[in-house]
Amino acid sequence: VLAYVDHLITLQLTGNRDFCILRYRDDYSIFTRSDQRATEIVRVISDCLRKVGMQLGAAKTSATSNIVEGAIKPEKLAGIQLEDMDITQAKTIQKQLLRLHAFARLYPNSGAIKRLADNAFQKISKTTDAPDDLFVQVAIVCDIAAVSPSAFPALSGVLAKLISFASEKDRPAMWEKVAEKMRRVPHNGHLEIWLQRVTKAKGVGLTFESSEPICKIVNGQPAKLWNNDWISNPALIQALDVTKILVSKPEELDPVPKIEELSLFREYAEFS
Repeated sequence: VLAYVDHLITLQLTGNRDFCILRYRDDYSIFTRSDQRATEIVRVISDCLRKVGMQLGAAKTSATSNIVEGAIKPEKLAGIQLEDMDITQAKTIQKQLLRLHAFARLYPNSGAIKRLADNAFQKISKTTDAPDDLFVQVAIVCDIAAVSPSAFPALSGVLAKLISFASEKDRPAMWEKVAEKMRRVPHNGHLEIWLQRVTKAKGVGLTFESSEPICKIVNGQPAKLWNNDWISNPALIQALDVTKILVSKPEELDPVPKIEELSLFREYAEFS
């Protein structure tokens, strides 16, 4: 689709080639010698995107007169600075999480926040002492997830580790509060899948009700992942049986995800 948009842009920007446009996936970089020309090109790109039902993200569109500085996203620079401070070296878990929370609010859903959340999980997962302010820390993690849902795989591991320190009788109520908070996040299917992973795990065994199709399949309920109405071949329909996507049960998994379990998602996150 964006290759088609590139074609439309090329047709409109005829004449003086006093500019260069680079597109990497869905990121456009425009190089010109004047602000006015850059504004004109942005308008053309915006018009062409609108024809296919897309639009530029106003919050992520910026101008700079320094090529080096402009080539690096602000959240990436801030993430590098935060890594230099080393979020995992804060004296307490709460301070680690507060640093992560501050960064998440500045740069929500950025690639940097996913890496930093992953680093925090690797550190916190090795903790053996229960913190005094457990409920506060769980609340902080939930708030990070609410503003940066894309970091939830690692955050679900942090939550699982923290709640494992609670007494057995308090854990169900804490998980229910977490689930209640996550239900307020729009388009939260990704979060619910990970919540199901940690709440139905070995030794936790909570009932997790969700309208997310994958969660319903895991619960043994009928669900429709794809529109197969156009398929008339019975054998092909049988081959697309959604129950076959299950290779194991959440009840067989450890309550706190291992770092290796998340590594697969970290690997593919680089391409998302």
